[in-house]
Amino acid sequence: MGMLTLEKARELLARHTSEEHLFTHAQAVSAAMGAMAEHFGMDAAEKEHWEAIGYLHDVDYEQFPDEHCHHVREMLEPEGVEAADIAAIISHGYGVTTEEREPQTDMEKSLFAVDELTGIVQAYALMRPEKMAGMAVKSLKKKFKDKRFAAGCNREIIQRGCDRLGMELGEVMGCCIAGMQAHAEALGLG
Repeated sequence: MGMLTLEKARELLARHTSEEHLFTHAQAVSAAMGAMAEHFGMDAAEKEHWEAIGYLHDVDYEQFPDEHCHHVREMLEPEGVEAADIAAIISHGYGVTTEEREPQTDMEKSLFAVDELTGIVQAYALMRPEKMAGMAVKSLKKKFKDKRFAAGCNREIIQRGCDRLGMELGEVMGCCIAGMQAHAEALGLG
C-alpha cells in the first residue's frame, strides 16, 4: 500500500470504532504527532504519515479494551498496512499492554509520549474559557503536577516517553499544544 495516509487511517478507524470519544482522541494524537514530526524536521509527506499513525493507534481498543495492541496486526495486515506501520502502532503499548515491541524510531517514541499527554491537554482546554487558544506550557505543567487533575492519564508513562525521546516534558507539551491548537476546531476546542 505504501505509506499510510491520513485518509486511509480515517477509513480504517471508522471500520473498527464507533465511540465518539475515541475519534476525538484519535484526532488529538494525530494533531500532536504532526507537531512532533515538525519538531524532528520531517517533510510534509512524512508529517502526514506520523499523523496517520497517530490517528490509527487505537484501532483495536474499542473491540478489545482488555487486549489492547494484541489485535492490531490481524486487523491491519489484510488491509495492506505495512509491517513497519503495524509495529509502530503496537509499540505504543510497550510495558503497558504488550511487551512485543519497544518504541525504537522517533515516530514510535513520539507516539508513546503524546498518547496520554493529549488527554491532559484536552481536559485542561475543556475547563478554560478560551479552550486551546493561548494555552501556556507553564500552566499545563501545573495541571500535570496535580495528580487529581485528569487522573486517568498516566504521568509515569508520559515521563517515560519523554525520557525515551531525550526531550524535556515541557518541550513535548509545547508540541502537543501547538499541534492541538492547529486542529482546535476539529477537536471541538476552538
